[in-house]
Amino acid sequence: MPWSLWERCFWLWGLLLWLGVRSAGDTPATSQPRCTDFQNASFLRGTNLRVQYLLFGPSDSGCGQLLEENSDIQNSGFNATLGTKLIIHGFRVLGTKPSWIDAFIRALLQATDANVIAVDWVYGSTGVYYSAVDNVVKLSLEISRFLSKLLVLGVSESSIHIIGVSLGAHVGGMVGHFYKGQLGRITGLDPAGPEYTRASLEERLDPGDALFVEAIHTDTDNLGIRIPVGHVDYFVNGGQDQPGCPLFIHAGYSYLICDHMRAVHLYISALENSCPLVAFPCANYKAFLAGQCLDCLNPFLLSCPRIGLLEQGGVKIEPLPKEVRVYLRTTSKAPYCVHHSLVEFYLQEPRKKDTSIEINFVSSNATSSIKVIIAKQQLRGKGIMAHPNPPCQIKQVKFKLQASSQVWRRDRTTIVGRFCTALLPVNDNKKTICLPQPVNLQESESVVHDWKTPCMT
Repeated sequence: MPWSLWERCFWLWGLLLWLGVRSAGDTPATSQPRCTDFQNASFLRGTNLRVQYLLFGPSDSGCGQLLEENSDIQNSGFNATLGTKLIIHGFRVLGTKPSWIDAFIRALLQATDANVIAVDWVYGSTGVYYSAVDNVVKLSLEISRFLSKLLVLGVSESSIHIIGVSLGAHVGGMVGHFYKGQLGRITGLDPAGPEYTRASLEERLDPGDALFVEAIHTDTDNLGIRIPVGHVDYFVNGGQDQPGCPLFIHAGYSYLICDHMRAVHLYISALENSCPLVAFPCANYKAFLAGQCLDCLNPFLLSCPRIGLLEQGGVKIEPLPKEVRVYLRTTSKAPYCVHHSLVEFYLQEPRKKDTSIEINFVSSNATSSIKVIIAKQQLRGKGIMAHPNPPCQIKQVKFKLQASSQVWRRDRTTIVGRFCTALLPVNDNKKTICLPQPVNLQESESVVHDWKTPCMT
């Protein structure tokens, strides 16, 4: 079948990078080391499936122990009484070890006491994307057989957590399907979109594949799937165009992969940092930004989901609803988390035209901005502000009444209103804080008010 534009670009950049790797010379073969690393495969040789299972422990997160036979598992330090985290990477155009895997393993081992096993299927995931897709069923069967060895040792199905990246998310889903949805948890990090958006439930990740299924979407307009595939689906910054990622193709390989890989880096950051990546259910991202979804009452009974290792993502209700879209904003770099606040501006008198007000939160090291629109003949405008610092660190609030698009009809009328804000989730009015004095604004002129709120202990 003909290749799409993104596949041709992906292949071209892969070829250029591969040539650079080849020019540096190949590593000479050595005797089998105590630690086993990921394989390297030439992406010109096809996609024969060779799978390695590498166990990592807290004493040396950089040393993978190869698990081939039952005796390897029993003598490896694998602890059947602990939970097991299985990491499955996705398509590898260059046939190289994933650049993020070491940091991922290290973060997992620091965040939880568990057996961490990386599934190395570099050979089977290299070359043409469609060949890697063809290997998904075979890989899923191999992983299922491997898990059966763990179950013989006394591991419970519910203690197994599969973390799949891109194509690896659907591998995890198929493994879960083979185990009739009784595995404990599957986390899909931007599950792959091409070939899977219209796939059957048996072929892709879906809520029936584990007791709890979650997915983090960061590239729904390109390499990631755009439909919900879990109990909880996080659409980060709407699910596409992540802050800090290149917007133009001349940025090269980073333009193709940055949004897609942001899900991986968000998850690593959630493991490493205490600042929460909390999300809120809403019909769509536009409605969330407009301040129409302020809490997690429906359908989570106020238990807002959070990216990371909390049980069921922090959702405390049974039975779990399925395919719930939740939204959050992030910053452009680690630790990525923000504090979401409802901001509201109330006019004293309605106007005969729309009123647009730019509002800025200013702290010592950051400024965040939002534009609030008050429709004509209405008194209130609202929206969601995302600021990297907690409200008590905000020093000033700046306001600016936006100029009319018809500059020759400048309106010098002063508007007067009241400004209020509340940190999400907003479960009652007790959290709302307002400026004590009215805000007076004139077109195109900035007004600054000091802001002081106590820090929560």
